Amino acid sequence: MHHLLDSIDLILFDLDGTLVDSAPDLGGALAEAMSERGYPAPKLEAVRDWVGNGSYVLVERALNAARDQGLISPFNEATVDSVHQRFLHHYGQRLCRNTDVYPGVRESLAAFKQSGRRLAVVTNKPALFITPILEGLQLGGLFDLLVGGDTLAVKKPDPGPLEYAMDVFSVPPERTLMVGDSINDIRAAQAAGCQSVALTYGYNHGQPIDEAGATLVIESLAQLV
Repeated sequence: MHHLLDSIDLILFDLDGTLVDSAPDLGGALAEAMSERGYPAPKLEAVRDWVGNGSYVLVERALNAARDQGLISPFNEATVDSVHQRFLHHYGQRLCRNTDVYPGVRESLAAFKQSGRRLAVVTNKPALFITPILEGLQLGGLFDLLVGGDTLAVKKPDPGPLEYAMDVFSVPPERTLMVGDSINDIRAAQAAGCQSVALTYGYNHGQPIDEAGATLVIESLAQLV
């Protein structure tokens, strides 16, 4: 194991862009929800930049982009709510259609689990989607806790979800590690007093993750094993 894990008892993992590449299915569901209203479907490259702050913000960003490009008329909160509900419906029908596990993730998670450390998913994705995705991609049973974007009243970058996980296992911040791909993960870890690992291949709103101030930046989860 990497020496960074020597003092770590609890490892928290982001999901989208960290363990799984879910952008194709998120983009597909978003395209279906937008098309139902006659709105243009966003490009996958744009969706990758929008992922990370929860499903509602994802939909909001897609609508804002279409409006800013003059492709749709100004809209209100009711429009966002409506498109978001349709997005959730469509996404629930295609959770693992084109979503895949990043290279090195399965083996690394198995090694962390075998080492006796507690593992948890802490994501901004709605909680109802987490278990079906993990089970659909044969990652079920590896985690001791699943925290979704609606499990609490706050999401990352707020430290609340991380603090909640630490409380569940009675593990202090100095013995907890957050692993993610986004500045939201790193900021949440910093606010919670945890160390953090940033992965370079995920979704970080088009910005280099090595500028986020993580304890360690790696290209593959296997580099922690």
